[in-house]
Amino acid sequence: MANNNKITLVQNFDPNGMGIAGNLFGLPFTPETSELIILPVPWEVTVSYQAGTARGPQAILDASVQVDLFQEDILDAWKMGIALLPINENLEADNNKFRLLADNYIQWLEKGAGEIQGERFAAVPGIINKACEEMNEWVYQQAKTYLDKGKIFGLLGGDHSTPLGAIRALAAKHPSFGILQIDAHADLRVSYEGFDYSHASIAHNVLKIPEVKQLVQVGVRDLCEEEWTYIHSDERIRLFSDSQLKADLYEGKSWASICQDIVANLPEKVYLSIDIDGLNPALCPHTGTPVPGGLDYQQLIFLVKNLVKTGRQLIGFDLVEVAPGTEKDEWDANVGARLLYRMANLAAVSQGKLHWS
Repeated sequence: MANNNKITLVQNFDPNGMGIAGNLFGLPFTPETSELIILPVPWEVTVSYQAGTARGPQAILDASVQVDLFQEDILDAWKMGIALLPINENLEADNNKFRLLADNYIQWLEKGAGEIQGERFAAVPGIINKACEEMNEWVYQQAKTYLDKGKIFGLLGGDHSTPLGAIRALAAKHPSFGILQIDAHADLRVSYEGFDYSHASIAHNVLKIPEVKQLVQVGVRDLCEEEWTYIHSDERIRLFSDSQLKADLYEGKSWASICQDIVANLPEKVYLSIDIDGLNPALCPHTGTPVPGGLDYQQLIFLVKNLVKTGRQLIGFDLVEVAPGTEKDEWDANVGARLLYRMANLAAVSQGKLHWS
């Protein structure tokens, strides 16, 4: 029935016309009729600088109807079906509640963690860690449900702590894989501000998963000494820092050659994690922790496209840390929506759901 319904949806949809309001990319599909499912996770409880990423999924959904569906190298890519699951209002409410608690705690730390209110704040890290673990478990169950149905799974954050549950679900399905992390930050802190599931600890947490055999970080340009030591003491980690990438380019090395070096460090199965701040902040000015430097949009597309062309399989992906600007400023969301569409279709090519033109 679902297949027949999908055929009807495709036949009745005009990809050159207006999309369907309220649907991701204006597409006519439901989760049942889609090959690829995207889970929105409006969560930014441990954000330590600028907030706003919890509103990223809705902003990208709103902006996505402006994305043209045509891709010259993957014709009729839209026909596979992409669906965004509903934003969970209970999770959104929990985020707002625990974000306020964490923010008050962070401000207390920044003021010197004085004895006044010390007893009150002592319990906060435990409360926040429990809330984050419950979020991770919810994401795990959502990911497992759709992976068990044979769907390609993507996640749309929220901050960078949100994909951990999805990566755990993929580890239950794939005995061995690597992670390609596009990021301005290494995110290898063992714990940050007392929060074990901080957005600054996602890379450290995924390396606890035995099935993760390799972590390749690209575009990093802001890290602490502890993280630098971590990188050089763990043979599973390969860093392509922004300064290294730019030096290679300035000295005449082609981006194609650099991408070949990056991809060579990855195994056959790869999970792609994109923190939008890995891009030049001109493309994401409202992200939580922007840093000068970074990749150009087309540089990132070229890298992922070339990874797929080597025959490697993208087993899943996330896009996180997209924060909308002020009213009527949709730039970050426009960039995020286009990146999300491209990653979805490249993942589908890698899994044989779509084909190069």
